Amino acid sequence: MATLSDFSSPLWPSPNSNSGFFSPHPQLELPDLFNSLAPMPQLDCNAPEEDDDFEPPHDYGPPLPPPPPPAVNPNSNSHPSLLHLSFNQDYACFAAGTDNGFRIYDCDPYRELFRRDFDQGGGIRIVDMLFRCNILALVGGGPDPQYPPNKVMIWDDHKGECIGELTFRSEVRAVRLRRDRIVVVLEQKIFVYNFADLNLLHQIETVVNPKGLCAVSHASGLFVLVCPGVRKGEVRVENYMSQRTKYIVAHDSGIACFSLTQDGQLLATASTKGTLLRIFNTNDGTLLQEVRRGADRAEIYSLAFSSTAQWLAVSSDKGTVHVFSLKANIGNLGTDKLKSTETNLAVTPSNSSRSFIKGVLPKYFSSEWSVAQFRLLEGSQYIVAFGQQKNTVVVLGLDGSFYRCKFDPATGGEMTKLEYYNFLKPEEP
Repeated sequence: MATLSDFSSPLWPSPNSNSGFFSPHPQLELPDLFNSLAPMPQLDCNAPEEDDDFEPPHDYGPPLPPPPPPAVNPNSNSHPSLLHLSFNQDYACFAAGTDNGFRIYDCDPYRELFRRDFDQGGGIRIVDMLFRCNILALVGGGPDPQYPPNKVMIWDDHKGECIGELTFRSEVRAVRLRRDRIVVVLEQKIFVYNFADLNLLHQIETVVNPKGLCAVSHASGLFVLVCPGVRKGEVRVENYMSQRTKYIVAHDSGIACFSLTQDGQLLATASTKGTLLRIFNTNDGTLLQEVRRGADRAEIYSLAFSSTAQWLAVSSDKGTVHVFSLKANIGNLGTDKLKSTETNLAVTPSNSSRSFIKGVLPKYFSSEWSVAQFRLLEGSQYIVAFGQQKNTVVVLGLDGSFYRCKFDPATGGEMTKLEYYNFLKPEEP
């Protein structure tokens, strides 16, 4: 079931309003996104490819829960359990879902922008922001969820209530918001909706995807979606502007993580083995570069491109964040050239005394390694993004840690820690 409530009030808070936690951003206007909608439109019963996982329209009575209690003081003494962490689309903010609500933080400078703690229930397992505006997607979770785990609630913090919902027959694994689309990820299916009226536009079959792996581009006028394919190690690239589908066999083992550039032109992937990271051109599936995190297995938690696609950051269960340098002419580098370079590095002349290692030399001897590293405590899960300041990396941990560190692009090596906070603990007065 999909419903959308009446948008009779402005989308943005007024300049003097204290409700909501965002103010209008001149580059993030959402023109006519909801203004022309009639109250409570229902999904078209003739939506494409009717599916067992999608809940068809029914009359369930009042579709939305009552508004939650008002936001509480950010300096409350509560110390909740963290269920979710995610950056917004430009990595300027991050959202935390807890067992009693959600919180929004600014990355630079670091500060808590807003929180909502619920009296009853309150567990929020997924929070996906829409840049810096007052619209978020929420999914309940934890021991006492605020909403069912099979529902996506569209939250308007200017109104302080849910304005729409999407219901499914299985648990929601992830949500991705664009200005014009809502992407919902289930265990083996992905649904794409029009944001304005919640009409179903497309659905995709995937391999079993318990992590909810999915990435979308955010540049204006471009819509690229990447998700797991239907075979192990395969990714599917949907380019909605050119109406093309591309399958890329990225790894021999399963896909553990991937990330897109803002324009969707470059894709970075990591496998469940976690040793090699690969960068592809999404237009034609060309392998552009391969870098090595390490020689031993690792679980990759996150990948992130810098805004200029000059750098790639990765976090893993080894407790180290790596930064890799990407080729300046990466757009012109093809698979054949890459393979030729690797061959020239690895093969010695036949008359050499070392010729016996030809074809046996381990590939990691000729691998590209990270230029900078940042050491963390092992045992917690971390996600990474490049900061707003040049050559900085922001690291968020499920233990509530916030790090900002800086790397030297010329000398590399260990990064310098600039800031550390625990955003789950109340600040000292």
